[in-house]
Amino acid sequence: MADLRPAFRFPLLALGFVSLILGVGAGLARLGWTLPRLAGDLAAFHGPLMVCGFFGTVISLERAVALARRSAYLGPLAAGAGGLSLIFGLPLIAAQALLILGSAVLLAGSVLVFLRQRALFTFTMAAGAACWLLGNVLWLGGASVYGLGPWWMGFLVLTIAGERLELSRFLPPSPVAQGVFVVVLAGLLPGMALSAQLFGAALLALALWLLRQDIARRTVREQGLTRFIAVCLLSGYAWLALAGAIMLGAGLTPGSLAYDAALHALMLGFVFSMVFGHAPIIFPAVLRVAMPYHPVFYAPLLLLHLSLLVRLAGDAAASFEWRSIGGLLNALALLAFILNTITAVIRGKHQAA
Repeated sequence: MADLRPAFRFPLLALGFVSLILGVGAGLARLGWTLPRLAGDLAAFHGPLMVCGFFGTVISLERAVALARRSAYLGPLAAGAGGLSLIFGLPLIAAQALLILGSAVLLAGSVLVFLRQRALFTFTMAAGAACWLLGNVLWLGGASVYGLGPWWMGFLVLTIAGERLELSRFLPPSPVAQGVFVVVLAGLLPGMALSAQLFGAALLALALWLLRQDIARRTVREQGLTRFIAVCLLSGYAWLALAGAIMLGAGLTPGSLAYDAALHALMLGFVFSMVFGHAPIIFPAVLRVAMPYHPVFYAPLLLLHLSLLVRLAGDAAASFEWRSIGGLLNALALLAFILNTITAVIRGKHQAA
């Protein structure tokens, strides 16, 4: 079956970014910032909009492009529509059903890839998709968003770990290192369901494994885009290690300062560092546009890290003011990333002309 043309992929990507923008606004409303009423009304859906509406749509779209099957695009369409359902205030069950459909399509595509290529990295990405689906099903069944946190975190962590493991084929891990990865994986999956401390220990171990095994340790010595991507990856692994250490020491008590620190160290520090680093590769692959590297790429990344330091300092000192300021700076870092991406695409068009 023919693939979907890039012009028809853009609206799907736009759906994800709508959830991102309003999800960030909802997060700022939770921190006490005065925003338009819509953002305040969505405060309870900050997490679902960010994880499912944005990341679910973008990851599903990336997987659909890789599969080159039109049927696979039902995944990002359903995930994006689920985010819109939350935004427009449709019955919650409608949004949950759409997100379950989107995650089920992603899982089906991931299993298909695994059956085509039985490898540790394809299994890891399929496990990540299964975590997202299970989390969505539990949400439909009445579980709180706080309770779903580990499953949605697992979705993103396993997806990224699988992608990095795939690229490690250029510098293959030893059999011992692969065995260690399997042990870490075996700790992550039950940790999501049984113990925040076990989950945290597995995340910390995964971060150390990635820091040791990822090719970024070598490519950080290069120049230009190659070094930028490596800096994003290595700094992201440091945030993942910190998130795991916090969970290991303090658990994931809903509403606690440790919960806020661990969650945002992982979701913002780790996941968005990966997004910043992979955007110059993903956007050209999905939309067939050029994103030429420029040193200004470092500005949103630096702001992201500084904003997280402020936020986590607020958590450590039990200062709502510092946490709120850090949250605002988090939002500005993501805005800077979006503007930088748009500017890079425009610059690429001008260079091509």
